[in-house]
Amino acid sequence: MTDPDRLGARAAAMIEELGAISAEPGRLVRLYLTPEHRRAADLVARWMREAGLAAGEDALGTVRGRWGGGRRLLIGSHLDSVIDAGRYDGPLGVVAGILAAEQVVRSGRQLPFGIDVLAFGDEEGSRFPSTLSSSAACAGVFDDAMLSLADRDGVTMAEALRAYGKSPAEIPAAAYGRAEAAAYVEVHIEQGPVLESENEPLGVVTDIVGASRLRVTVTGEAGHAGTVPMDLRRDALAGAAELVLAVERIARTHHDDRMVGTVGRIQAAPGATNVIPGRVQLSIDLRSATDRIRRAALAEIKAEAFRLVEARGLEIELEPLYEVATTPCAPALQELLVQSVSALGHRPLRLPSGAGHDGQMMAKLCPMAMLFVRCRGGVSHNPAECASPADMGAAIAALIGFIERFDPDRL
Repeated sequence: MTDPDRLGARAAAMIEELGAISAEPGRLVRLYLTPEHRRAADLVARWMREAGLAAGEDALGTVRGRWGGGRRLLIGSHLDSVIDAGRYDGPLGVVAGILAAEQVVRSGRQLPFGIDVLAFGDEEGSRFPSTLSSSAACAGVFDDAMLSLADRDGVTMAEALRAYGKSPAEIPAAAYGRAEAAAYVEVHIEQGPVLESENEPLGVVTDIVGASRLRVTVTGEAGHAGTVPMDLRRDALAGAAELVLAVERIARTHHDDRMVGTVGRIQAAPGATNVIPGRVQLSIDLRSATDRIRRAALAEIKAEAFRLVEARGLEIELEPLYEVATTPCAPALQELLVQSVSALGHRPLRLPSGAGHDGQMMAKLCPMAMLFVRCRGGVSHNPAECASPADMGAAIAALIGFIERFDPDRL
């Protein structure tokens, strides 16, 4: 019988133990293919074996816990962290998969499919300038160009893999076959405030939103802050400031599509108190659940940027950095999660994910779904990140219900 309170308490203890594995005292730093990754992977493999799963690793260091035969239901998340991280982003999904699979194994129930619990190593991209490389390998879409990417110390991913005891030549063998993988499901903290604002512990994800990122360079003319009259200035920062507000305004007009726009980085040169800024670089991050609407908003932002700089006698350069399409969650899997959450007496909210996840890659292989768990204050990528044992227990119980309802022949 499923006991959410017991499951939540076990999850909290396991996450606490994982959270103690860090490269730095006083804060959580666990990067891909480091000694800390090794320790975390070994701990997770031990938990998998104790749960009755056969544990192994692939060529990218993904820990795989396997049970049963036939087509595979894949359940997973990641072990790596951002710098000065919280403890729940990633590990909750790994722990939830292990505890849910353990209950299935201990029940002795026979299912018409097998289960693989996956603990990915590189979701955040905190060490190398890449993300989702581990899940990309599982999905069969790993880009070999990632192997030449270097960390801050000049160590390439290929070199780090070899030092970790892996062979880059074996990466193709990490891929699941399309006929083998029936579906992928991931439990993850929401990383936002919606569930808390609605006083609900769980949410069913509809989409992982698409994103567009630009690097913008605005060029004017540096000059003496005391001697150049206001009407004769070509102030690059003043023009950039108008563009920042335009990004906010345009994103707000598409609020119904859950669009968000962010200028998270801005640098003014020469950067002196008494000099008019002659050059500014800034970033634009635009996300929404509908690709067509996001691309239209991006075109509007670009048009507004050119209008603003022309009016001020400035020049502008827009450089695309990143473009990823919206990844929809499979409707049939969403419905199974809705049923599982409802069976626990909760109201299953449907909401998009504004953050990226391994599910984006796994959706290239098979149908994908995600279950969100309420996090306190909507805080994530922060040591204050927190999900309660009660909410985690409810999520694991819902995942068990999902497994019990899952039928690969009905997708």
